[in-house]
Amino acid sequence: MVFSSLTFLCLFFPVVVGLHALVKNITVRNALLLAASLLFYAWGEPVWIVAMLFSTAVNYVCARIIHRTKTPARRKLALVVGVLISLSALLYFKYAAFLVNNLCDLLGFGYRMTAPKLPIGISFYTFQIITYTVDVYRKQAPLQRNPLWLLLYVSLFPQLIAGPIVRYSDVASAIGDRQVTRTALGEGFFRFSLGLGKKVLLANLCGEVLELLPAAADMSFCSGWLAAALFLLQLYFDFSGYSEMAIGLGQMLGFKFLENFDAPFVSKSITEYWRRWHISLGIFFREYVYIPLGGSHVSTGRWIFNMAVVWGLTGIWHGADWNYLLWGLYFGFLMVLERTVLKGLLAHTPDLFKHLFTLILAVAGSVIFHSSDFTEIGCQLRAMFVPWRVSFSDPYALYVVKSNPLLLVACVLCSLPLRKAAVAWFSRRKAAGHRNALRPYIKALLALGLTGLSVLFLVGQSFNPFLYFRF
Repeated sequence: MVFSSLTFLCLFFPVVVGLHALVKNITVRNALLLAASLLFYAWGEPVWIVAMLFSTAVNYVCARIIHRTKTPARRKLALVVGVLISLSALLYFKYAAFLVNNLCDLLGFGYRMTAPKLPIGISFYTFQIITYTVDVYRKQAPLQRNPLWLLLYVSLFPQLIAGPIVRYSDVASAIGDRQVTRTALGEGFFRFSLGLGKKVLLANLCGEVLELLPAAADMSFCSGWLAAALFLLQLYFDFSGYSEMAIGLGQMLGFKFLENFDAPFVSKSITEYWRRWHISLGIFFREYVYIPLGGSHVSTGRWIFNMAVVWGLTGIWHGADWNYLLWGLYFGFLMVLERTVLKGLLAHTPDLFKHLFTLILAVAGSVIFHSSDFTEIGCQLRAMFVPWRVSFSDPYALYVVKSNPLLLVACVLCSLPLRKAAVAWFSRRKAAGHRNALRPYIKALLALGLTGLSVLFLVGQSFNPFLYFRF
């Protein structure tokens, strides 16, 4: 089940949120949410819920051992066992076939391993349970003595399938006690509607339009850039929309989740771009990989090695294929360049040029992410950066631009930090003594309008993928 399905929107969402708001006892609320979360996950893959239960149980035991044991060696052993068992499940389901088949190719063996079916959201819930055990070890998070409430943290349905990655310390107090006010319900529904609109009205339509463009080998200069930009926009609105829906749902249920996107397309460097894109994943790799490796407080050579490790892992986290590894290393390489060779030059470059250059690099990176076929990647990049080898335009690109001007304009506008600007404007008016009496009504009408329009589109759409569904 995904948030943009009619089953979720018309049945699961109103029933669960409504019952949760009516119930006041925290134990009953938690039990309701746990049952709903397990049903939400089992709706798509009831078999693989066992993997999540097993990983949670192992880390519950390991965290308790860490908490009660004073011997450093035993505490570290319990930490290692918990982390390794969780990672081993992720490695098997997501990477075993990739590693075995590439090793067989290298050694000349004819054996091919069939990839096991990947449990939904395994990358997200594995990282979350790891943060819990590590933070208990570091004494940065309280121990959860109730195994069911720890399972609630891991399986909490708003962020279970696609994040944002939530650290236990950020929601521990809410699991113990939380209030659901009318204001929180309204604000949460508003955020949910914005995310739903991004997903259904922008991401889905970008995906449909992308299907109209020619294959990579037949792309012109214009269709090459248009295809790359449309895919990046589809990915952005798909994932940021889902994250915004998760944040809104969390708010309606009394949880405060970390913002996961912050208008990345206004960035003036790749470093800034990645501070604004998939923020929770960046925090995870910084806190649990980059800093333990030494971070930037090491020699230049070691720092470059640390960056390569972090961005290599960031790449393959997205999928078991060489293009994901290349995509991660591509952005890591650009960030190293920005902080070393280009540091002086960028300091004296006008912001407009830095912004345009960052967008070009981000769009080019989306080509690597989009396809696992390196021939296709090469053909599209050639069309984009070697225009004299291909035609300037083609009928497909012209048709897409002429028939979808409103979509393209809406994508550009919604890529800007408009919500943040609106909040700041209302805040300034309030500070100046002006009453914002119409604001609640405007937000309510906008939320209802976006939700209603999205449902109408879903009824008539057969194209409703979620790109991060299996990550």
